[in-house]
Amino acid sequence: MSHFAVEIPTLETERLFLRAPSPADAEAYVAFFASDRARFVGGNGTRERAWQAFAMEIGHWVLRGFGSWAVIERGSDESLGYVGCWYPEPWPEKEIGWLLWAGAEGRGIGFEAASAVRAYAYGTLGWPTAVSYINPGNARSIALAERLGAVRDPEAARPPPDEGEAPCLVYRHPAPAECAP
Repeated sequence: MSHFAVEIPTLETERLFLRAPSPADAEAYVAFFASDRARFVGGNGTRERAWQAFAMEIGHWVLRGFGSWAVIERGSDESLGYVGCWYPEPWPEKEIGWLLWAGAEGRGIGFEAASAVRAYAYGTLGWPTAVSYINPGNARSIALAERLGAVRDPEAARPPPDEGEAPCLVYRHPAPAECAP
């Protein structure tokens, strides 16, 4: 008999808890992926496709031992988005990625959560490097990557684009030794 139990740690920052994905997050996640806000991350599809993407978030933890966390503001149980370590097939490198729901942007939440995730990837997981794959039209994600100190790496390998999408940009994060603790 086998089981797929996996321990998902909780990360904490000054304002946030990053916790395991929960079925309670499904509606917000599905709503995001069915909205125009998700046009840069393969969304804007059907409810079924959005639900499958949410199931993939959970399954990634089982298959890789790491994944994305739900971002929760202290004093709330409601998810503001998902931020985490991502390496699905056929990604050429391990990624730090983020999805923020409407109302969570412009408050430093993405920066705070992604900084905690990057510290976990470098410290706990021992990653020597990390990238963020970003659609060229996603100005907000580009700005967040740059605020995190990531720089464009035009020589890096990229995952194949989804049908009808432009190839992504690759932003390389500073090396572990260059990141503040």
